[in-house]
Amino acid sequence: MTRHDLVGKVRDLGRYTTDREAEGVLRAVLAALGAQLVGDERCDLAAVLPDEARTVFAAQIPLTEPVDARGFVDLVARALGTSPAEARWHSGSVLAALDEAAGRSLTDRVLAQLPPGYALLFGRAQLATAA
Repeated sequence: MTRHDLVGKVRDLGRYTTDREAEGVLRAVLAALGAQLVGDERCDLAAVLPDEARTVFAAQIPLTEPVDARGFVDLVARALGTSPAEARWHSGSVLAALDEAAGRSLTDRVLAQLPPGYALLFGRAQLATAA
């Protein structure tokens, strides 16, 4: 996927009026996500990103423990200077585009590494595991 393709997908999903707006949202969400992931999932996700997006994502130092989904949205809200409701929309727009770019298998692995609640941000149902 090229940079243009990814920005266009985010723009379409988020209903942003300009590429510049979609690019800003993409950068903020990728930075927040880059701080959450480690290991093979981090490397594999970086590999499917276009160069500019990969740089933003990979420049983040991973936290020792990922924040929960609400904390993630709060990080995005602070980065963009928006409300949590707007940040949820922005996060969902970018993460749904990443789900498409990365494919179901990689996204499943990413979600397995993150705390519960992230699936909804990726546009997926949050399924409970059977006891």
